[in-house]
Amino acid sequence: YIDEFVTDWKLDGRAASTVEMYALHLGKLHEAAQGDVTLRSVKHWLGTASSAESARVRGRSVRAFGKWACVNDGPNWEWWEKVPLSSVALTPQPTVTRTDYEATRSKAGSVRDRLVIELLWCTGLRVSELARVNVDDVSLVDGSVLVQRSKTGRPRLAPLSDRACRLIRRLPKKGNDPRLLGMTSSAIQQLLKRLRCPSAHAWRRGWAVEALRSGVSETSVKAAAGWSSGAMVARYTSAASGEL
Repeated sequence: YIDEFVTDWKLDGRAASTVEMYALHLGKLHEAAQGDVTLRSVKHWLGTASSAESARVRGRSVRAFGKWACVNDGPNWEWWEKVPLSSVALTPQPTVTRTDYEATRSKAGSVRDRLVIELLWCTGLRVSELARVNVDDVSLVDGSVLVQRSKTGRPRLAPLSDRACRLIRRLPKKGNDPRLLGMTSSAIQQLLKRLRCPSAHAWRRGWAVEALRSGVSETSVKAAAGWSSGAMVARYTSAASGEL
């Protein structure tokens, strides 16, 4: 049943990493309950979690599987909606501001280094996605970059700023390397450390906040970031939630 649940989840185009984590928790639940999974045994299992965050992830795993089971003739988990979800307060995470962006941009020396900073600020790409961008994925006419493989498994388009387009035109050619930057994820992270600026995830949060602050709709931010729900927008923009 778990294998079928995982397969259906992926076929629906949802994040593979999420369902694989759910499957791991469901396997542990089956072991803890010794096969007799009931609402009571689930609650007991949730109570053994090391933190509220862990208990919430466990609860979400059970709820997701239970909902799937009721639609797909799986185990009789009609009580899945009664599974409690621990309350976890959203805590502000490090978020790059426009001031951080301008200060970092002034410290970047080469065209490539300045382009990395500009792409982090204007696209909201993850480090792994940025490292995989090929020259052919970039459209300077449309001002966009194609992310061929994102966390959800679906391709998406992200916006390019005018400054990013100008830097891409000035970028030296790298022989037969199809990658735009010719850098690995590790190399990009090392660049950020060398410039003594926030982590890549802080840039992604900053991009989301700046986009919403500039009047971009939540739907567009979700699409460009590759998020499947508004909950991720709330999570990433919690640092400026009051203002937004």
